[in-house]
Amino acid sequence: MFSKKNIVAVCLFWVLSTAGVQAQNVFPSFADLAEKLIPSVVNISTTHDKDDINTEETELNNHIETNVNSIFNAPLTNKVSLGSGFIIDENGYIVTNNHVIDKAKTISVILSDDSVYEAELIGKDAKTDIALIKIKTNQKLAPVTFGDSDKIRIGDWILAIGNPFGLGGSVTAGIVSAKSRDIESGPYDNFIQTDASINQGSSGGPMFNMAGELIGVNTAIFSTNGGSMGVGFAIPTNSITFVIQELKKHGKVDRGWIGIKMQPTTLELNQSLGLSENKGAIISEVTPDASAAKAGIKAGDVILKFDNHEIDNTKNLSRIVAETPIGKKVAVEIWRNKQRQNIELTIEKMPEEKTPQMSIPQPDSDANDVVENETPTWIVGLSLSEIDADLMEKYQLSPETKGLFVLDVQSGSDAEKKGIKKGNIILSIDKRPIVDITDIQNAVNDAKLAENRPILLQIKAGEQLYFVAVKPKAKEF
Repeated sequence: MFSKKNIVAVCLFWVLSTAGVQAQNVFPSFADLAEKLIPSVVNISTTHDKDDINTEETELNNHIETNVNSIFNAPLTNKVSLGSGFIIDENGYIVTNNHVIDKAKTISVILSDDSVYEAELIGKDAKTDIALIKIKTNQKLAPVTFGDSDKIRIGDWILAIGNPFGLGGSVTAGIVSAKSRDIESGPYDNFIQTDASINQGSSGGPMFNMAGELIGVNTAIFSTNGGSMGVGFAIPTNSITFVIQELKKHGKVDRGWIGIKMQPTTLELNQSLGLSENKGAIISEVTPDASAAKAGIKAGDVILKFDNHEIDNTKNLSRIVAETPIGKKVAVEIWRNKQRQNIELTIEKMPEEKTPQMSIPQPDSDANDVVENETPTWIVGLSLSEIDADLMEKYQLSPETKGLFVLDVQSGSDAEKKGIKKGNIILSIDKRPIVDITDIQNAVNDAKLAENRPILLQIKAGEQLYFVAVKPKAKEF
């Protein structure tokens, strides 16, 4: 017979044993996966002239510089930068971050067996922070397997492998915290966010899913102290495949271009155009004689689909256009005059001097004075004046300037919140050219009758053009 004490002890033992089994079932071991993947990951060291080394990298590597110099026999007059990378094929091609090898005099690669090779720079792309290097070796290399980064979900487990603080191959685990993060590091930001520990020196290292497939390149961290704070960012593999192919072929990236400037849509902007959903990208300006202009695209059009891709935002469209083969004819669905329209255009090569399309500018102006003896008209929080000879002379406007001049902006008005400033010029309202002040007065009255829908203003700020949707409820004077 068991005593109560024995029964309690047996039950407690069973509970603890069961909890241990459950814990093993719930929390996976990454040992087998890590053992398989580590040979695909490399450590990267570069030497730089003193004047070229990044100050932050110098501070990071001060405590390990002596050891690294002894390993690579680098002259002590040079500085050493450390990073990570991964093998993508058996021919010795390796991917890393551009900032890891930027301005490097020499690039050295350490494989997982500690063998060291000098690497050749094949090409680099600052816009995506990706670089391609190559080593020559008779060793059998272990390339990574590329996965589909679009299929990962928030909450999925991932492994990150890299070279934090120059310590060598280190494996960390975490989950996908978020997708499609824009951290304003470049024109094609689309980062995977993770809570896996990623530190300085891990840049260029791979991120894997639980099938052992590459889904990202560890590139950046958010930190207030230089170390991991559980917020790391990786470039998705689906965003780098095109870049790697271009670097292999040309040593640089030739991107597609159609000659537009665009801005993010908002619900108010779309409502002013008759769209009930906040989707697409609104065209703020079209380059004359470029592909978009030849196809008939106009400022104020909203691109909803491009080459069968649904368009969610401007960065999404920029990336798709850039990765579309030059010379390809693509179908584009636009929203114009409160209906969908389909057009076709041909992808051109992005001019090297052009910068990628960016979102809505925040205009500046030195026009802070009201014209003497001018009687302003206040509409939707704006003090407006028709452009006459006095205004042209005072603000050095060209004789061809048309529209309404913004003399002042009401503090706290919706117009101020939307970024309209003194000195801006309103070119059109609801996509109709402005002839005189009555045009905007009539448009505001129409908008009020239509349940106070926003009115669409096309603004000229310096040389920049963009659209804003302003509520017709501002205090009138």
